[in-house]
Amino acid sequence: MVDTKRTYRLRVDSCIGTIIDVHRVINEDYENEEFISRFEDFRDTIGNLDMNSVCERDVAMLEQATNALLGEFKVIFREGNLGPVYAQQKN
Repeated sequence: MVDTKRTYRLRVDSCIGTIIDVHRVINEDYENEEFISRFEDFRDTIGNLDMNSVCERDVAMLEQATNALLGEFKVIFREGNLGPVYAQQKN
């Protein structure tokens, strides 16, 4: 059970971190620090979340929402010539 909760934490942290990293790249052109600040606050709040109250469905919904958001960002990256978010593949 402990490993499952640790895995949930990693998956949640990965989603939030990816959104922050992607937006930092976009931010260079669109300058919206408030967005990044809100997600950093969200990351801090999630860091205090008791993962015993989280289930697979919750994490899967967050991952689905993250993927949908990244799908929306894809157009900005294609048309804006922003380049990759990471210098090398993360996983």
